[in-house]
Amino acid sequence: MNKRQIGSKKEELAAAFLREKGVQIVRKNYRIRQGEIDLIGYEDRVLIFVEVKYRSAKRAGLPEDAVTTAKKRQICKVALFYLNQNKLGTDIPCRYDVIAIDEEGVRWYKNAFEHCYDY
Repeated sequence: MNKRQIGSKKEELAAAFLREKGVQIVRKNYRIRQGEIDLIGYEDRVLIFVEVKYRSAKRAGLPEDAVTTAKKRQICKVALFYLNQNKLGTDIPCRYDVIAIDEEGVRWYKNAFEHCYDY
């Protein structure tokens, strides 16, 4: 399997994990020119933007550590575009989550970071 195939498989694993926890997934791989959000869903009435990170070995570091400041900024830009495109407004309750997948399993970091305003 190539990297894209592995990534798709892990994103599907993350989506299944979130569904089991009660999250309604409404969009996968939302892409615009400025970037991508892996999963978008609702937990109760909160819209969540989810970044999925996978590492096959510990020597590559923890998957959650790969969500850098630059990646957070990119996700925030794309999230704003999604809100505007879907006419949801900026007053809808939102949060940014990270799903980390490695040999130890799946970890869900709710509210992993705040919205970035400094693009």
